[in-house]
Amino acid sequence: MRVRAVTVGWTSTWNGGRIVGGEELGRVVERVRAGCAESGLELQSVRLATQPFPTIVAPGETEALASALCRLAEAWGFDYVSMGPVRPRELAWCPSLLEALVAEERLFAALAVTDEKGTLSLPAVRWAAEIIAALSRRTPAGLGNLRFAALTLCPPGIPFFPAAYHDGGPLAFSVAWEAADEVGEAFAGAQSLAEAERRLRERLTARARQLAAVAERLAGEVGARFLGIDVSLAPHPEITRSIAGAIERLGVQPFGGVGTLTVIASLTRVLRDIPVPRTGFCGVMLPVLEDAVLGLRAGYESVSLPLLLAAAAVCGVGLDVVPLPGETTVEQLAAIVLDTATLATRLGKPLTARLMPVPGKRAGEPVEFDFPYFAPARILPVVGTIPSSWFALIDEQNTQGE
Repeated sequence: MRVRAVTVGWTSTWNGGRIVGGEELGRVVERVRAGCAESGLELQSVRLATQPFPTIVAPGETEALASALCRLAEAWGFDYVSMGPVRPRELAWCPSLLEALVAEERLFAALAVTDEKGTLSLPAVRWAAEIIAALSRRTPAGLGNLRFAALTLCPPGIPFFPAAYHDGGPLAFSVAWEAADEVGEAFAGAQSLAEAERRLRERLTARARQLAAVAERLAGEVGARFLGIDVSLAPHPEITRSIAGAIERLGVQPFGGVGTLTVIASLTRVLRDIPVPRTGFCGVMLPVLEDAVLGLRAGYESVSLPLLLAAAAVCGVGLDVVPLPGETTVEQLAAIVLDTATLATRLGKPLTARLMPVPGKRAGEPVEFDFPYFAPARILPVVGTIPSSWFALIDEQNTQGE
């Protein structure tokens, strides 16, 4: 078990073209890193999340805020910074959001496609697709889409990026762990699904209690609210830290074949029973480019966009770092985002769509990024499209909303 991230939520203040305050954050980062090391916890990153940036600056100041946040975050010792989502009533910020993501490689951000009441916004869906397509064209190998996602029903306090944002209150932090190897070890030799669940529940409960005790102590030391642990099972590109590999070890062959959804639902059931303060998704993550076995299965019959969407219905994240053909159209991207958002709103659960069209790549072709946290994979096909008349309806809705 490793700590993927400690995400610090901080309320940013912008005055006179600069960020005001935050000097205490350097001390927070130092204490978090030292506290994890003292407790024998391997910590991958410390991250900063602010309240949604349209509440901080006007559209024309977005890039200046992003630049200032990234410079200060680096100086304070943070690995990455998220400035939160644009919401449907704030679509005027979308062009400047795109420019900020192109300019700042440390920056993460998002676009919420539902409003505070959970109502789906078609204009926001289209803007999400436009930004995904533009980042694919304007960043090396389309890697900028690693730092952007379309969010549905995602609350503040999620430690995983790009979904993370702060609630605007006092300093807080949340924790994301990486426990895929625990799944593989618990499943090894299990004679039944019930035995696998029992063994995994025991292992994860012990690890979670250890982590929660450390996190609560550190929160008290730095004067922050501890929001909880997102106990989502996140994989790593190493083959031994693969969620898909652990599921295959239990007997599902291959991952994506019959029985896959049952095991994923079983994993989610275990996670929801862990008796520690929890925040975020608390589900099973299936990021195609971060899971070595899932990457190997991608592009073949058993792993497809429909399978990943079906899995999202019983786990907890959505479509994550899914490699798509570079020729995927804005209409197709919008349809994928819309399917994900529709699923989330019907089920009443947070989901994201982090899609990665890869320039020059076609369905079924291998893809390998020069990025240490990605595994080799194959491009998933996108089947079909939506009629252009849908966008006429979106335009009409957008005009009425103005």
